Amino acid sequence: MYLFLAFLLVPIIEIALFIQVGGLIGLWPTLAIVVLTAVLGTVLVRTQGRMALANLQRSFAELDDPTEPLAHGAMILLSGVLLLTPGFFTDAIGFALLIPGIRVAVFRYLKSKATITHFQMGTGAQFRSRPNPFDNDDVIDGEYTEVRPRQNPEKPSKWVEGPQ
Repeated sequence: MYLFLAFLLVPIIEIALFIQVGGLIGLWPTLAIVVLTAVLGTVLVRTQGRMALANLQRSFAELDDPTEPLAHGAMILLSGVLLLTPGFFTDAIGFALLIPGIRVAVFRYLKSKATITHFQMGTGAQFRSRPNPFDNDDVIDGEYTEVRPRQNPEKPSKWVEGPQ
C-alpha cells in the first residue's frame, strides 16, 4: 500500500511543484535548475560513494559489522537515483540523503524497526571442493570388453525376477 501511495503521490507532487516554480521563474530557468541539480547530484554522489566504499572496505578489513557502511552506500545510491529523476521533491530527498547526519538518523530508525536473528562474520563453515582424481599423475591401466545386446530377446536373462 505504501509503494502504491508513493507511485501515486510523488508524480502529483512533482507536477504541482513544476507548475508553481515554472509560474514564478519561467520555463527555461526551471529546466536549468532541474539539469543543474542532476549534474551537481552526480558529482556529490560520486564523491560520497567513494567515501562509503572506503568505509565498507575498512569495516571488512577490520572485521567490523558492515551493516552501517552498507546502509550508507545504499542510501547514497538511492539519492543518486532520486537526483537523476527530474523534479524538485525527489531532488530535495536526494540531497537530504547526501547529508551524513540524516543518513545516520535514517539508519538508526530503520535499525530500530529491524530484528536481527543471526549474524556471523569471520571464520565459519568452509566449503571445500573434492579433490579431482584426474589431477594427479597416477595412470590407471585397464582392459575392457564390449558387451553386445542379446540376439534372442524373447528369452529373459537370469537376472530378471519373476516367473520365467
